Amino acid sequence: MSKTLFRTRIKFCGMTRAGDVRLASELGVDAVGFVFAEGSPRKLQPEEARAMRNAMEPLVDAVALFRDNDAEQVREVIKQVRPSLLQFHGAEDDAFCRSFGLPYVKGIPMRGLDPAERATQATQLHLKYPGASAFLFDGHAQGEQGGTGRTFDWSQIPTGLGKPFVLAGGLNADNVFDAVTSTLPWGVDVASGIESAPGIKDGDKMRRFVEEVRRADCHPD
Repeated sequence: MSKTLFRTRIKFCGMTRAGDVRLASELGVDAVGFVFAEGSPRKLQPEEARAMRNAMEPLVDAVALFRDNDAEQVREVIKQVRPSLLQFHGAEDDAFCRSFGLPYVKGIPMRGLDPAERATQATQLHLKYPGASAFLFDGHAQGEQGGTGRTFDWSQIPTGLGKPFVLAGGLNADNVFDAVTSTLPWGVDVASGIESAPGIKDGDKMRRFVEEVRRADCHPD
């Protein structure tokens, strides 16, 4: 993708405090993510996320993240939080992800990927998740939680996807410039890289991250 007149989208994930949500909005972040996956240190109850949803400014998307939640849990989050996008990181199939009537992003674990699978990964992803709006490539292994702060080999990102992809996994202000300029993602997704503790965002790290993404967008090819 040519970077001419292109702006990399930014999602701050794992939000747990209304003040962090407001700051993200002020910094021009495109989306904020609320985690509902069991076992995550950033997990929220729907009513908690609803209160933070109300702190969001206009034109900022709310994303609800799930990992093998049952359908009733997903529907309750949709009812209370009103997300504009769903993000699934478990064993959910395309039919399940599409059944809620909202666009969805499918998280793809990249750590431990068999190199032999890379050649056909784009085709396999299209076959398994034809309804996905985008794919999110993350640094955790199959069966693990996201938000680990671990990167992966960006050269493993499959080519020929034909859909936008979001880069995640161990991103922070020190490496996101290189990540954006080397992979040209549609967007970047960060959680631990802007935190002082799980779920507790650091304002300075948030600002630096946005600055580095914008610097990458202005970098000549």
